[in-house]
This record gives sequence, structure tokens and C-alpha cells, in this order.
Amino acid sequence: MQSPAVNQAMDILKQLRQVTEGQDEVSVKLSKIIRVIAEQTSSDAASVYVAVDDNYLELFASCGLNETAEHRLTIRYGEGLIGEVAKTTRSLAASEASKHPKYAYKAELGEDAYHSFLGVPLIRWNRSIGVLVIQSKAIHEYSRAEIEILETVAMVLAEIVASDEMSNYKKELIKERGLVTRERVKGLSLSKGYGLGQAVIHRRRQAVSKIFAEDKEKELERLQVAHRQMNDDLDEKLNSTKLGIGEHVDILDTYRMFAKDKGWYKKIADNVNSGLTAEAAVERAYEDMWNRLSATNDQYLKERLHDLRDVADRLQNYLSGDYCTACEVIKSNDIIVVAQTMGPADLMDYDYHKIRGLIIEDGTPTMHVAIVAKALNIPVIAKIKGLFNDIKTGDFVAVDGNDGYVYINPSLVIQEKFKTKIAEKQKLQARLDELKKLPSKTLDGVRIWQYINVGLAFDLDYIETTNCDGVGLYRTEIPFMASDVMPDVERQISYYKELMDKAGNKKVIFRSLDVGSDKLLPYWSAMGEENPAIGWRSIRITLDRRAILRKQMRAFLRAAAGKELNVMFPMISDVSEFEEAKETLMIELDKEKRRGTPVPSKVNVGLMVEVPSIVFQLEEVLKQTDFISIGTNDLAQFTFACDRGNPRLAERYDVLSAPFLRLMGDIVAKADAAGVYCSVCGEMASNPIEAMALIGLGYRNLSSTGTSFGRVKSMIRTINAGEVSDYVKSLLKSKKRTLRPQLMAYAYDHGIEIY
Repeated sequence: MQSPAVNQAMDILKQLRQVTEGQDEVSVKLSKIIRVIAEQTSSDAASVYVAVDDNYLELFASCGLNETAEHRLTIRYGEGLIGEVAKTTRSLAASEASKHPKYAYKAELGEDAYHSFLGVPLIRWNRSIGVLVIQSKAIHEYSRAEIEILETVAMVLAEIVASDEMSNYKKELIKERGLVTRERVKGLSLSKGYGLGQAVIHRRRQAVSKIFAEDKEKELERLQVAHRQMNDDLDEKLNSTKLGIGEHVDILDTYRMFAKDKGWYKKIADNVNSGLTAEAAVERAYEDMWNRLSATNDQYLKERLHDLRDVADRLQNYLSGDYCTACEVIKSNDIIVVAQTMGPADLMDYDYHKIRGLIIEDGTPTMHVAIVAKALNIPVIAKIKGLFNDIKTGDFVAVDGNDGYVYINPSLVIQEKFKTKIAEKQKLQARLDELKKLPSKTLDGVRIWQYINVGLAFDLDYIETTNCDGVGLYRTEIPFMASDVMPDVERQISYYKELMDKAGNKKVIFRSLDVGSDKLLPYWSAMGEENPAIGWRSIRITLDRRAILRKQMRAFLRAAAGKELNVMFPMISDVSEFEEAKETLMIELDKEKRRGTPVPSKVNVGLMVEVPSIVFQLEEVLKQTDFISIGTNDLAQFTFACDRGNPRLAERYDVLSAPFLRLMGDIVAKADAAGVYCSVCGEMASNPIEAMALIGLGYRNLSSTGTSFGRVKSMIRTINAGEVSDYVKSLLKSKKRTLRPQLMAYAYDHGIEIY
């Protein structure tokens, strides 16, 4: 038997449905809805406030209040009781509103006679888009049941407020007032750059309307046809040289593996045989996978779930026959793709030469589509909840990938600013291209050796396009992660030999397998660790599973036959770990010699400095190693005890703080004193202002990403190393949280290019 509260909520919702299904304009509907709510809750007044931007709410409809305040009264988020509800996204009840500490008097409302107050938020995508309020002249304590009834009503009202009809209504109101719409919203930048173009809404996820099948055989046939057609189209798109994406084989082949996976297809077919439609069967198969894997903390597995979600959505579109893209609607040569989520193959649905930006509601820097887009120099912005519903196909959009802003239908002034920035970037790129043939030398003649970090197949092209000094870090785990089975020795040799051939006589430093933490292999089960970043990972895994390490060492030796081989081991926490790893390599070298197999002309063995404990053993390490390379990402993470992936901590700790710079200075000083090659291959070497500080500390070997190579080189050629060194060392006793502002000011004052 249902409770009276449930019955009351159902009665209100039934009346609201009748109003919403009517033909009235949205303003009339809102007024009727508010009157229904007031009557059914026995309230003397009711009102709804709607968010007009990220900072303000506006009174859109009311009953029992001064009607002239509608569309005139605005309330700031956090202001008064209504603003507090919007800010906290929590309901607020007060039997005597004027005595509440957050109360703010608004004379224009005419609410002097009212005492009790109940406000509930209208929530969409975890953010408040409005507030629903009821008030009474009597002093009244609202019960939990009354609050829950209004919260239920607010869920329905939130859908109306978020509708296209309401969106258009708000735009018309703004236009009538001679104002412009909210131009700018903030997101998370995943790929830098600027873009202007017409919005293209990436296909929406198909809703499953029919659950149970009438004819299983017919459903199985539909599934088979759609699955074959989807894979045929994927093969054509991913193999197409016209799209210029064939080089991204590591990521895209993994995606194709999901689409063709026989186990996944069998689960769908089994679901059809159990009585579901093909569409419902696809959704059930995905949900089963989601339920098994969504609780994992492993970022790699989470990215795999993103890919599987996309494959499932793609198959749903083929089942419905709706697999054409919005590109057919927009004829512009400049488009901004807007999506809730995206898989890497989705970029193949468009001519990427026309894509000027990508906006994803839900995204992370490691998601596959972001990696591919970044390689194509497409600016990407993510983490703007609700934007997918705010932007319509054909809207003009500006994307600022440098600062993470999206502008919807920006003014002509904003458009001109973006055009200027885009032109400046093109000039800068042309200028950086000119630097290719010039040496990486400072103004006072100090030679800085510039290398690049390599992981994905397309990174190899940077060896030629940048004219770098070599590869300072080859991430061997990327091919392992992209493969559906553990690569054998021969397959590994093919990876490493391709790199050696591409590099020619340039230095190449191989890092041994660095997996675990957020980089799990698809054919290994999760470790179930509470703190995977400091758990069983990297060299700890390969020393325990020595056969994996031996095979990789064997592949290194054979791939570098006749050439110099440089191997470094990651995550070394103790000298004994380095000694064990080095011994494993040397044993394999002796075996190869005894077999008569061609071996490298020289073998250099090094390690990565990324665990603080090894810094305290550095003198001993430097006696046994040929080189060291500093992984500043993990070293900073462990030094500050700060998860570098936690957005709450992103601004709190800085590698450009005096303590961390002193640590970096001590490492290079000891290496130089021991005559040991020392480089930096972490993110610090890819950021011009941070690389400038490294040069000031004495570093002469930097390994950056291919995309940032030119910017770092431009900085190098505009600094005086001696002067920068004096300035950086003068700051090392500072107690400030970060030295970034001082270093930026120094760069600007001395004409140092830090684009």
C-alpha cells in the first residue's frame, strides 16, 4: 500500500503532465505549474528561479508574490536562502525564514507576510539550474515527507527547465532585453589551441524503446547484419589513407579489437536468445561489463569502458539505421564537434581537416579520443556538464584550449580576438618550423641537447620533423597496452627495430616495461590494491615476473644489433633493485654472445630517478650506472605526497617551488660531479618556463614531447644560461609556495620566448 506522501506526489505529477503536454507557450506553462504546486501543497506562495548564467538566478514564475518582480529580480548564487539552495544543491527548510542566518530581504517580492520557507534545487548533470520554492504565512516546520514531495516535483520541473523549449525561451528574453547570451563557460583543457567554427552535435545515444523480442530469429539476423556492416565501415575508415589516421594504429586497432570481439558478440546473441530485442541485448551486454569493471580504480580499464560504450552506441546506431553524421548537415569547412562522450574511431566519422575543436562533456587527458585529437593538433575541452544540451548544431562556437574556455555564439569582438590568436599561432608554428635547422644553443653559447619522448607510433615522425638529438624516453609499455596478448620477443623486436631504424645514428633510450598503477595490461587481471601508485608496479612487477624482463632485454639486444643500446629501469627505490635489473640484462647479453647472435656495439645501463628514496642513495647509484634520467611526474608526486591526477590538488603544489628546485639542483650537481649523463624526461622538460628553470639549475639534456619540442627550443635560443642560472639560484631560499610568477616575470623582462 502506497503512503499518503507518494499518492500526493503522484497526483501533483499527474496534473503537471497535463500542463506540460498542453499547447501553451513555456511562460504560460510555468505559471500554471507554479499555481498547481501552490494549491496541491497548500502553500500561500510558490515560485521558480532559473539559472541565467553561472552566477545568477532569475525569478521566472510565481504565485502569491508580486508578479512585477518576474524577470526583474535576480539572485546571486549563495545570496539569501534561494541562493544558498542553488549553491549547495541541497534543500533548505525554515519555519521562520527571516531568522535564518542566510536570509536576505527582497522588498520587490512582497513576501513580508510569509514566515515558513522551503526551497529545493532543480538539478541537471550534478549542478543546480534553478530553485523551486513554496512559502506559507503560518510558522510551519516542514516534514521530511513534505520535503521529499517537493524534491520529486523538482525532478520533473528540472527536465522542463533544461528543455529545448525553455532554452529558446531564455534566448528570446535575452534578445528582447538587448543583451547577449552567456558567452563563456569553463572546462578542462585536454589539448591546447584555438578554434572557431559551427557546432556539430555528435550523434546522440540511442534510447532502447522496445525491450522484449517478438521474433528471436529476426532479431538475431538484424544483429548479424548490423554487426557486419559496422565492422566493414570501421575497416574502411580506419584503413583509409585519405583520413591520415592510419599511423595511430596502437589506439585504433585496440578499438577495432573491441568491435570484432567474438566473446562480446556472443554475449549479445545470448541475450537475444533469452528473449531480448537486439538493441536491449547490446545494452544488457554493456551493463554487465560496466557492473564488473566500473568499480576499478585503474584508469586504463576505465578508458577501455569508454571504448566499449562507444562501440555499443555505434552498434545501436547501425541497428536503428541511423549511422550518418551531422557533417552532412553542416557544409562549413570549419566545425566544432560537441559530444557527451567519444571513442577514438568517432573522429573517423568526420573529415578531421575541418575539425577546429572538440568539446566533450565527460573526458580525461588519457581518454583515447583526446590522445588522437591532440596528435592532430585539435584543441579539446572536457568536463562541462550540460553543455551538450546547450549547444545546437549550427551554433557558432569558439574554443580556447589554452585556458579551457568555450564561447557559445560569441560576439564579433570575441570572434576577432580568436582570429588574431589563430593567426598568431600559425605564425608561431611557421617560426618554430624555421628553428628546425638551427642548433639548440643559448645566447651565451651553451649547447642544450634536446630529445623527444616516444610512445605511440605517430611519435616516431617527430624524430625527423623536429630534427631532435634523439629519443630520451621510449615508453615500451604502450605497445604492450595496445596489444590483446603479451607481445612475444619477435613482435617486440619489430617495435624496437622500427624506432632504431627511424632514429639512425641518434641516441635512443629505452625504458623497460613500466606498467601497474594506472597502466594495466588488458590481459592481466587487476591487482585490487588500495594504493596502486605506490604498489606492485613497474620494475617491481618485472623483477617478480623475471621471464617478462628477460624477454624484453633479449628483444632490446637483438633490435640494437651493431648499434649503441641504452636501457633504463623505472621506479627504482633501492640500489639492490637496480643491481638485479642490470644483472638480468648482462646475463641476457652473455647468452646472446654465446649463441653467436649479433649484439649491440655498446650497452649503457641507467635508471630513472622518480622515487625519493633513491635520491638518498644517489652517490652509490652513480658509481654503478652509465646515466640517469629524472621522471619529474612521479618524483613530484611522491615528494609532495600528492596525487597528480587529483583536481583538488592540481593548484596546491608546484614543481617550481624552492624545495623541489633544490632537490632537482642537488641531483644534477651530484651527477655532474660523478661525470654521469643526466637528463629530464618528465613534464618539466616539455614546459618552456619549467625547462628554463632546469637549465638554470644546470641541466643540459632535456627530453620533451614532440608537440612541445619547438616551443622549448625557442626558449633555449632566447636565454642567457649564465644569467638564468644566477637568477634561479637566487630564488632557492624563498619560502613562497611557488616561484612561477617570478620566473614568468623574468622571462618577459628579458625577452625570453615561453609560448
